[in-house]
Amino acid sequence: MSARILAIQVLSRVRATDAYLNVVLDTMLSESPPRDPRDAALATELVYGATRRQLGLDYALSRVADRKLESLEDRVLAALRVGAYQLFHTRVPARAAVAETVQAIKDLGVVRAAGFVNAILRKLAELPGPPWPPESDVAEYLSVRESHPRWLVERWIRHFGRERAEAMLVANNQTPPIVVRVNTSKVTREALLEQLREVGLDAQPTFASPVGIILPPVGRLEEVYGYAEGLWQVQDEAAQLVGVYASIPETARVFDACAAPGGKACYLAQSHEVVAADLHANKLPKIESEAKRLGLSARLKAVAHDATQPLPSELGEFHAVLIDAPCSGLGTLRRHPELRYRRKEEDIGRLAALQRRILENCQQVVPPGGLLVYAVCTTEPQEGVDQVDMFLRSHPEWTAEPPVIQGVKMPMNQGWLRTLPGLEGWDGFFAARLRKLH
Repeated sequence: MSARILAIQVLSRVRATDAYLNVVLDTMLSESPPRDPRDAALATELVYGATRRQLGLDYALSRVADRKLESLEDRVLAALRVGAYQLFHTRVPARAAVAETVQAIKDLGVVRAAGFVNAILRKLAELPGPPWPPESDVAEYLSVRESHPRWLVERWIRHFGRERAEAMLVANNQTPPIVVRVNTSKVTREALLEQLREVGLDAQPTFASPVGIILPPVGRLEEVYGYAEGLWQVQDEAAQLVGVYASIPETARVFDACAAPGGKACYLAQSHEVVAADLHANKLPKIESEAKRLGLSARLKAVAHDATQPLPSELGEFHAVLIDAPCSGLGTLRRHPELRYRRKEEDIGRLAALQRRILENCQQVVPPGGLLVYAVCTTEPQEGVDQVDMFLRSHPEWTAEPPVIQGVKMPMNQGWLRTLPGLEGWDGFFAARLRKLH
């Protein structure tokens, strides 16, 4: 299967089913692996690139198409986006981009649309570059140029100012690095860096996280040195920093209230006894298999539980609770580009209400002197600092207690952990570390 056929199929399935892009791509690559690894790499770039740039591509397509884009069949629209992405954002020669994309739509059996796709892409190929709205309307211009919904652009400009908002938008359209967290129960970062370099990988330490390593572009991660041996786990640097920031004493028994996919639970299980809970029982086997691969099964127990409901007494007592709460995910748009088009502004208030219920429920199980760490992978103050401020105002028995961590360049803001997309290369995260006084 050619890269363009694969890309069109993935994009059309994502549009038709609202599935996660990475899941559909991984599934199709494993079911129909291209003979040439370069085709898999090109398909991946086309899929992620066309999704990251979708608003801008559609803006250009709508200028030359005589039909409404939303009325087009899924595969036809996917082919137009794949073709437009190649023309505007890759070094593929225009003639090849058009011809190969038209051939792909024919090979998929949508022959009747080949002429239409060919005509549209040839019109785009004649343009000197992608068309943008006038710069006088800053939000609309940035929305189309960087392919983020206008409401989000306006919100970020309001929260962070134009310069930082623009840096965040630009960063979300970059390919994120492959970052892994060292399994310190088996190896030190220095030792693993040396071992990875010995097998020919240009591995580098992360800037802020003391347990992170940045890998160069690789093929299948499962084939990289250390995966089978359980020496590392994939986790963005900002997500690693949540575990470091939590600074939970090693004697503490920890409850992870919303644990899937399990990265933070496994990090904590390197040195703590952890009960990892999630609302969705079908996500528990993934947590358990990762814990087994990392050699942490003895210290990690996975259970199905709704974090808005009281904990069953048989789970026992905990000294610390981690709430990695369900959130808008607006800090992870470079990794999940399709989310920017699915998320609505009203989702933020709805999710903030759910977070509040989880906070109120889970704080009850923390004993006096115990810790609660609240984290979200979002840029939104309503889900982060505002949420915690409201909690502390209504709970005088709790206080903020930022960690004291020697030798770590922790990105802190008024005692909270705060990372934003931008030049630092992080996802957007917020975390608060709270102590129960009595």
